[in-house]
Amino acid sequence: MTKVLIANRGEIAVRVIRACAEAGYTSIAVYADQDADALHVRLADEALGLGGDTAATTYLSIDAVVDAARKSGADAVHPGYGFLSESAEFARAVEGAGLIWIGPSPESIDALGDKMTARRIAQRVGAPLAAGTDQPLAGPEEAVAFAEQHGLPIAIKAAFGGGGRGLKVVRELSEVADAFEAATREAIAAFGRGECFVERFLESPRHIEVQVLGDGRGGVVIVGDRDCSMQRRNQKLIEEAPAPGLTSDQRTRLHDAARAICAEVQYRGAGTVEFLLAADGTISFLEVNTRLQVEHPVTEEVTGTDLVREQFRIAFGEGISFTETPEPTGHSFEFRINAEDPGRGFLPSPGRVESLRIPGGPGVRWDSGIEAGDVVQPAFDSMIAKLVVHADSRDAALVRARRARRELVVEGPATVIPFDLLALDDEAFATETFAVHTQWIESTLLPRLEPQLRPAPVPDAALQRFPVEIDGRRVTLGLPLALLAGLGGLADAGTAPAASDPSELRSPAPGTLVRWLADDGSSVAAGDPVAVLDAMKMETTVTAHRDGTLSHRVEVAASIAPDTVLAVIA
Repeated sequence: MTKVLIANRGEIAVRVIRACAEAGYTSIAVYADQDADALHVRLADEALGLGGDTAATTYLSIDAVVDAARKSGADAVHPGYGFLSESAEFARAVEGAGLIWIGPSPESIDALGDKMTARRIAQRVGAPLAAGTDQPLAGPEEAVAFAEQHGLPIAIKAAFGGGGRGLKVVRELSEVADAFEAATREAIAAFGRGECFVERFLESPRHIEVQVLGDGRGGVVIVGDRDCSMQRRNQKLIEEAPAPGLTSDQRTRLHDAARAICAEVQYRGAGTVEFLLAADGTISFLEVNTRLQVEHPVTEEVTGTDLVREQFRIAFGEGISFTETPEPTGHSFEFRINAEDPGRGFLPSPGRVESLRIPGGPGVRWDSGIEAGDVVQPAFDSMIAKLVVHADSRDAALVRARRARRELVVEGPATVIPFDLLALDDEAFATETFAVHTQWIESTLLPRLEPQLRPAPVPDAALQRFPVEIDGRRVTLGLPLALLAGLGGLADAGTAPAASDPSELRSPAPGTLVRWLADDGSSVAAGDPVAVLDAMKMETTVTAHRDGTLSHRVEVAASIAPDTVLAVIA
């Protein structure tokens, strides 16, 4: 039986495991220490530990994942999305190990994953394109020079990767240099490479995607389009298919451009070509994501296509199961259920999901990597699940979404559910005018959202490993630190925290201290930015809560739990 190793975690790992089961393949999960009892591990036919508790040592470690594939006897590797899914180096390592890579060729990933090379390809095939650079920026001064020549706003973007990480929109010339540094840091943290480029930023645009399947020989089938304009921090929250309000000419231009770009590199497998659509009708090529997208279910729902099974078919030499763009049937929405607090600027809110009531009924799909009792881990991203609805029309799908949203209950971490309920009733989103854009959430909806209760902190999920002998064979046994603490093997972890001191500036979220913005011993005023955290893959600025003299209490690069005292302002 064919064995497929899934080089990922959470919801997408579960999605691929289910596709393996239906295709008759053996699924192999991999996991970081925190995920030893995660849903994807419990559902897979086999599971192997990666021996670490950070993304860098586990899901981002090519050596660790390829070694796990060898040990497991896997025939193929599916990368999911995020992590190493757009790494040509990983694809080559998989193929170099004699395994099938379920994704585009390394050459295609190189060509399209490098956004500057992708821009040159888009120019070559005549795709619509905004002004921008096609070489990496040597430093912040080049970004400043571009802004002076082409005007503001501009977008500084990571050349490798996606998902809104390493992307900074700048509207003031004085902020360009800092934005360049921040984009570079985010890109290195998320993708291991910090090269950035710059392009003109279209104000208040819509974000339109075209789903493609390529046969690897120049044949490309367009599967449909989506609107993904409902974003915060350049990361999507609500997606829908087909994209509403497009003219037939706009849809044709988008599909033709996507097909030409992918055919130019003999694209293989599933991919997404992204565009911006300005209010005046201007279309500009954005990037190609050489992987499956988080929002792929909405396209599946309106086209009746199983995109993961198509990935399998293409990778195993069976070819695409259809040759023409499917006619969309009805309308579909996807709501990302993230552990974030919209009332606090969408701050990450990791913690244990104490209870979970999942909506059901006709036209409702629930894709999740978490069940009640599981923990949204602070070391990784904030997604709990995806709620997908499908109905005969957009209006009917909105009604179904409201019903499903009322049924959904998540207790424990703060979630984006209050935001979804507000958006579903806002006429800018829920009527035929469709007046939303990529900055609409932050400019319009965010001020109307109330903060939620903070979840209780959860015990450290790391494993303590011990060499033991079983039937004469030496093996390594990993036990959760929380269990060892309960057995008396570690110091009591239940010591009550000290009473809060009003001078203490505490971390609003778990993460890593990236840098201090105010020197130790400096004078600050309430509201001044003083530190930057990398919190669940996104940078978050921490501001002073009072006037006074700042005293640092945490070193740069330190890992931080929620409510950690970062500084004292006396």
